[in-house]
Amino acid sequence: MPAPVHQKPTRSLAAVFLILLPVAIFLLSFLLGRYPVEPLTVIKVIAAQFLPVSPDWPPVVTSVVLDVRLPRVLAAMVVGGGLAIAGACYQGVFRNPLVSPFTLGVSAGAGFGAAVAILLFGERYATQACAFAFGLLAVAICFAMNRFFRLNSTIALVLGGVIVGSLFTALLSLLKYVADPNSKLPVIEFWLLGSLSSVSTADLVPVLTVTIPSVLGLLALRWRLNLLAMGDEQASIMGVEVARLRLAIILLSTLIAASAVSISGIIGWVGLVIPHLARILVGPDFRRLLPAALSLGACYLLIIDDVARTVTAAEVPLGILTALIGAPVFMLLLGRGRLGWA
Repeated sequence: MPAPVHQKPTRSLAAVFLILLPVAIFLLSFLLGRYPVEPLTVIKVIAAQFLPVSPDWPPVVTSVVLDVRLPRVLAAMVVGGGLAIAGACYQGVFRNPLVSPFTLGVSAGAGFGAAVAILLFGERYATQACAFAFGLLAVAICFAMNRFFRLNSTIALVLGGVIVGSLFTALLSLLKYVADPNSKLPVIEFWLLGSLSSVSTADLVPVLTVTIPSVLGLLALRWRLNLLAMGDEQASIMGVEVARLRLAIILLSTLIAASAVSISGIIGWVGLVIPHLARILVGPDFRRLLPAALSLGACYLLIIDDVARTVTAAEVPLGILTALIGAPVFMLLLGRGRLGWA
């Protein structure tokens, strides 16, 4: 059924808003920090990387913009947008408004993997690799359990995620118990709280290599998510191979979530709250919902990161801020019946 005429201008305005908002916040984020940089100078420094622009600014400005703020801004947008679109896909696949990208144990597995790397290697790239690998392993164990016991249901998969998450959480607690309280334990705890303070361009390369193709894959499958959200039986009647499609969407979403956690630590609530805000703005149609969640998630975490690095001299971990803001917002939406779940 075609959309009512009065809805078309609203949708067009929403589309323009979702395109312009990330661009505006992206540029604004370069102006925030202890070293002040003029807006025009930021544009010139970025343009100089692609156009023959003669530099009329000190070299330190180039370092601040390109080596410090650009990787952090991009990381915040990639992590926020990735968690949001993964959360929207998880909620569609499981037909449950309370699931998130961490439902199948990605965060617990990644936390355990990061702790192992910190204890054994103490190197940032090893921590990133182990967090990514163990995050994928946690989800693989959920599927293995589901297949071994021949349950083949989304509820059993979620319950498997609870079991696997609890197991890796216990193992993580054991590692923290044996870790050196003066050197290793603070590093583990800080990583678990979530931060982008030490992100570099080299850190972004593997994350973008995984995230960009996975996001494009989910966007290509977004119309099939509409069929899957109608129920397995209805989707099968319409010619969808439900099990294969569900596996593909969960795999792509898990790759995004695991790569995001590997670079930022555990940042909760983004993949739970942002998809609901996107539904309120553009409706439940996944053809519009996924791009909206991607845009809003990128903007949300970028704003949170800007607040974290400017409000106080000692940077506040992102996981704390997202919980402090996400929990009341979710409670407000729930109280008003505005989860946008339809």
